[in-house]
Amino acid sequence: MAHSGINVLLEGHNFARLLGGLWTTVWIAALSLLIGLALGAVLGILRTFKNRLLRLILRLYLEFFRIVPTVVLLFLAYYILPRMMHVANLPGSLMAVVAFALWVAAEFSDIVRGALISVPKHQRESGMTLGLNRQQLFYYVLLPQAFRLELPATINLATRVIKTTSLLMMISVMDVINIGQQIIEANSHLYRTGVFWVYGLIFVFYFLVDYPLSRWAKKMDAKQAD
Repeated sequence: MAHSGINVLLEGHNFARLLGGLWTTVWIAALSLLIGLALGAVLGILRTFKNRLLRLILRLYLEFFRIVPTVVLLFLAYYILPRMMHVANLPGSLMAVVAFALWVAAEFSDIVRGALISVPKHQRESGMTLGLNRQQLFYYVLLPQAFRLELPATINLATRVIKTTSLLMMISVMDVINIGQQIIEANSHLYRTGVFWVYGLIFVFYFLVDYPLSRWAKKMDAKQAD
């Protein structure tokens, strides 16, 4: 067992480094979701307005982030955007949050718009009958019901963001994938099967983070179907 592949996880501070990389992955995903969901909620509400120009602009924004691959968005945010702003040495983690947050905002805006227009028409009419103005109708009638409708899709979006953080290594962010690759390369001469154990542990990390969210989304879908 002296040179067993699993020992690569126990060599030096390798396991602690992988945990640190997992924390980087989680906080970038969490902060991106926090910012993106807040911005996306506003954009989603705006997309229900009757202003055609506004709806067209927001639709183009959504399509841009759906069409452009996420890795390209990361490159644009990390390499191109700082040059356009004449700012140097911006941390990759910060630019990753910018790219992911804008992507989340685009996707969540469509979820919010879909949930708002899915609220039964009689609910709107009942609110108007009670004398509610537009703001009150949104606050007391549409938003509470839309929240329940959009929750499963929002949780699924969160799992997608967490999985997509595996691309962070492309812009040199020290996430769990990047650190795992460094450990593999540094120990490949001694632990030839270490790659299976390192990536096996990374799989477990992602599973432990994503699986509870996936189960939660399924339960919410089941409740809505009842």
